[in-house]
Amino acid sequence: MMTSVDTDLIRVLGDPLRLQIVTLLARETLCTTHLVEETGAKQTNLSNHLRVLREAGVVETEPCGRFTYYRLKPDVIEALAGQFAALAEAARVNADTKRACP
Repeated sequence: MMTSVDTDLIRVLGDPLRLQIVTLLARETLCTTHLVEETGAKQTNLSNHLRVLREAGVVETEPCGRFTYYRLKPDVIEALAGQFAALAEAARVNADTKRACP
């Protein structure tokens, strides 16, 4: 059985600012204003990155008055970690498996 990792999610999380956002949201639920303060990114740039994270299912939103709060969806990160764990286990189990050259 071939073990694969969600490459779309890797691409989404591969951006340094998006990874920083995810790291911040792992600690607490934050609104855009907080994320601008924490990252130093422009609000429009941050909003675009949050949209990508939302569309990928990594974060969810919670409206609160005129603000929108963002929360990390831990199940998504946990599933990705599980995919990497399975990949590592496959490498461990097959460490001595070598295909012969023709």
